Amino acid sequence: MEGVLHSHPAVVEAAVVARPDDHWGQTPCAFVKLKEGSKQITSDEIINYCRDHLPHYMTPGAVVFEDLPKTSTGKVQKFILREKAKALGSLFNPERKV
Repeated sequence: MEGVLHSHPAVVEAAVVARPDDHWGQTPCAFVKLKEGSKQITSDEIINYCRDHLPHYMTPGAVVFEDLPKTSTGKVQKFILREKAKALGSLFNPERKV
């Protein structure tokens, strides 16, 4: 999934973690850093790009645009991203009509 995000022309870095979901248990949440000077990209554009290249169930339900936290050696600190995704809460809304 991260490979597909990296293949988007406006993405320089990406990481995917699980986000809690009241309906499915967990859904993918993408954290993305855009390239300098790239046009303003929306989360819907990233999600649609992933839908074109991945099975529907693997498509991120949410995209967060920010710098990725890294260790001194450059490895992405996914435990910090998991905490942020957990703080976002569930995407599932029982009031929503499907």
